[in-house]
Formats: sequence, structure tokens, C-alpha cells
Amino acid sequence: MTYTPAPTSGPDLPAGGEPPAPRRRLGCALEIVETLVLTLVIYLVIHNFVAQPFEVEQESMVPTVNPGEYVLIDKISPHFNDYERGDIVVFQPPEGFGQGGVPFIKRVIGMPGDTVSLENGRVFVQQPGGSPVRLEEPYVVHTIEGGTAPTLPKDSEGTTSWTVPAGMYFVMGDNRPDSQDSRFFGVVDRELIVGRAWLRYFPLDRVGFVGHPTYAGLSTAAYDRAGSSATIQLSMARP
Repeated sequence: MTYTPAPTSGPDLPAGGEPPAPRRRLGCALEIVETLVLTLVIYLVIHNFVAQPFEVEQESMVPTVNPGEYVLIDKISPHFNDYERGDIVVFQPPEGFGQGGVPFIKRVIGMPGDTVSLENGRVFVQQPGGSPVRLEEPYVVHTIEGGTAPTLPKDSEGTTSWTVPAGMYFVMGDNRPDSQDSRFFGVVDRELIVGRAWLRYFPLDRVGFVGHPTYAGLSTAAYDRAGSSATIQLSMARP
């Protein structure tokens, strides 16, 4: 904001050193415009590069995130700590699967290089050079009988196995019976991902950080940023 020195009397000022009323009004207007422009710039920088509020409109992440709840999307940390298995991410729908321009929110299940398979309603993940590991998924919606809902094929071919290419992710909703996800439209390009859900901030009785599960027997695979090979960098799973 500009600093205007105290006016002194002179040929353009009346006695007493006060500028004419129109000039004072113009100075105030310029300060207001500067403040508004600065506020807008700060908002756009934060919104586009740091964090973005997102209203959940679908039921695919019930019971973890419900329709009508608001989450804050972390856009900056994926540049330094790539998406991991178990992250809840918001992404633009793959071409041909949009629903009025509304982004999707799902959980990352398969990392680049993984093979994801379904067997008897349960999910298995096989990392490169490893053996299939059954995922323990306590976050998945339960049936009326109280058990975890089965994860079944969604496409017309009844596909039960997918290998995730470099730069892609396999995602599913926690509400498995009612989620259109990678079982239906295939893997998601990293370029479509807006960011990871970080904080639920509304309603007030549900405020809290979005939890991140761990999967016994699986390492966290980091996406090969070079994008030219299917090399998978393995590291210790995030606690």
C-alpha cells in the first residue's frame, strides 16, 4: 500500500494544509482499489497453488466423507511428497465420464507399476517383483449385516485385474457398491489430479484431518517423475 506524506500548505492547498475534498476521496479510492487487488492476487495464488476448498457432492466416499461436507485440498505437498496409496484425492473426471464438470473424489489404491486385482469381493495389490497382498480396508462402507461391503467389478466386461502404468493411479471410492471409479473408467492420469484431501472443515461436528491408512505388507511407491519408464521407487510406508 502506498504511503502518502502529510500534506503541507502550498499553492495547490488551502490554508491549514488539507487537500480539497475531491482529492482526498480519490486518494481513499486508490487505496481501496490497491487493497482489493492485493487481496485478489493473494487469494488466486493460494487457490491455484496452495490449497482449495471443495464441496463433496457424491456419495462415493461414504462413510469417510459424506455429501455436503467440505474438505480442504492440499495442492502444494504433492510437488515434494507424491501421492501415496491410501490418499484421498480430488481429480477431474477422465474424458467422457464427466458429470456436469464436477470433480471426483476417490481413494488411491494402485500406484504406478502395481497390479490391482479383485478376488471374492476383496482387493489385492501386487507391487513389482512382489506377491499379491490383500488390503485391509476398515474404511469401506459396511453392509446392513455389519460386514465390509464386497468390492466387485463395475465394467460390462467384469474386469477383475488392472496393471497401473507409469504416471497413472488406480482409485476407488470407499462406498464400493455405489462408486463409479477405476473399476469402471480405468486408471487416472496424474495430470488430472487436483490435490489430496487434507482437512474436513465443515460441518463443525466433523472437523478434523483426513486420516491416512497403512497397509501391512506393502511399501509406498513414489511416482517416477521422469515419466519415461515404469521404474518404481520403493520407500518405507508413511505412518
